[in-house]
Amino acid sequence: MSQPTTHAKPETPVTGWRRHLEPARERMPGVLICITIALATTFIADHYGGPTLLYALLFGMTLHFLSEQGPCLVGVEFAARTILRLGVALLGVRITLEQVAELGIGPVVTVVAGVVLTILAGGVLARLLGLKNDLGLLTGGSVAICGASAALALSAAMPRNEIAERNTILTVVGVTTLSTAAMVLYPLLVGALELTDTQAGIFLGGTIHDVAQVVGAGYMISDETGDISTFVKLLRVAMLVPAVMVFMLLFRRARGGEGGKVPMFPSFLVAFVVLVLINSMGVIPQVMVEGMTDLSRWCLVTAIAALGIKTSFQKLAVVGWKPVILMVAETVFLLGLVLVCLYTGIAEW
Repeated sequence: MSQPTTHAKPETPVTGWRRHLEPARERMPGVLICITIALATTFIADHYGGPTLLYALLFGMTLHFLSEQGPCLVGVEFAARTILRLGVALLGVRITLEQVAELGIGPVVTVVAGVVLTILAGGVLARLLGLKNDLGLLTGGSVAICGASAALALSAAMPRNEIAERNTILTVVGVTTLSTAAMVLYPLLVGALELTDTQAGIFLGGTIHDVAQVVGAGYMISDETGDISTFVKLLRVAMLVPAVMVFMLLFRRARGGEGGKVPMFPSFLVAFVVLVLINSMGVIPQVMVEGMTDLSRWCLVTAIAALGIKTSFQKLAVVGWKPVILMVAETVFLLGLVLVCLYTGIAEW
């Protein structure tokens, strides 16, 4: 006797307003994990002292397995990118053009010199280590400008092949790991060198690789250091467009006529500048400034927690020792260059 056949009930497609909520539903588990870490670390910092952002980073690193697979992956990535950019953009309400003018032209000179010389140093160091010149330029640009984001943008202007893809992944892993280490170690170096808040801001903003870690390290020290380091770091981010243009010219022949689009200024950088301009006019009520500042702080703590979840020092073991030495040497070169600018007074012109 044959068994009666059962027909699976077809899944009802998500339509209407529910379709627009689907991305939010996918991101919710990961974002909630990051918010929970932010709440816990803020409570600990408020009641027992210590840097909230560092706590968030360390707590997040203990949950690294959540970034490998599972329902939290999408939300963690969203927090590390979009929420971070929102937090950085909102920092613009803390800064005015008058404060920027007080810094002078020194930070601009320091940033331009750091970007150009670090990229050139990357090419030279790569040859000394027996590596391809392409890798040296890519890692140098990533260290000098804005870490993983610069690596992805610059690689788009370079020849596309399997080696190039491997170099890009290697660079992203390397600079992200070094930037996380710098976020922890550089504030200690600031204390050892007895730098002022202004000098510390220029130092951190001019040396740490990624925006998130610059913000984290700066506000660990003081609000003034955090504001200055964010401004200096965004000067470096603004150097991404001319750097990509130069890379496209250098590698135009090797690309064989491939099409390529030079990335525009990041949206969070534009939003940051707009808020600085509006705040400089004095049209934003103080209550709104305080509210946006608090929102920015929560966004940054949440993003740093996500960054901690994504951090894996074990991944550096698979890239070999020469590329690691190359990126460490470029990082030390930029560190020394910015310190020279500080101690000679160039950074504070």
